Amino acid sequence: MAVDLQTLGKAVKAAQYRQHRSLDTRLASVGSTLAQWDALRAIDSAPGASARELAATTFQSEQAFGTLAGRLVAQGLVDRRKGHGRRIEHHLTAAGRQMLRAGHEVADTTLAECFEALTAADRESLLRLLRKLAAGTDSGA
Repeated sequence: MAVDLQTLGKAVKAAQYRQHRSLDTRLASVGSTLAQWDALRAIDSAPGASARELAATTFQSEQAFGTLAGRLVAQGLVDRRKGHGRRIEHHLTAAGRQMLRAGHEVADTTLAECFEALTAADRESLLRLLRKLAAGTDSGA
């Protein structure tokens, strides 16, 4: 029996929505949002990255990431520095690293709950399949 692709797409979106809602709600307990914590993770993974690079990593537009980064700077979590040419580099502050660590603790617990219905083998299969989909060609649609 063939799986209806719209149903499959909706199921993926529903799982993502549940995970994001849970993370966003629980990250509030440490003073963060999912978007902020994700930006801190991206900056930590690529210190000195530009807004363009970080926007792509966090699946945001450059404008949206720039606005978010401005809020993180205002909160003392991120430092922007002049790079080569017109490039602006992003770095975590000590407070940003502390917020990132607190977010990791929340995320580890939350994600364990989100995926508890899956066996270890199910999780491995899901990860492999999602990576396969992500590596596919973007149709531009």
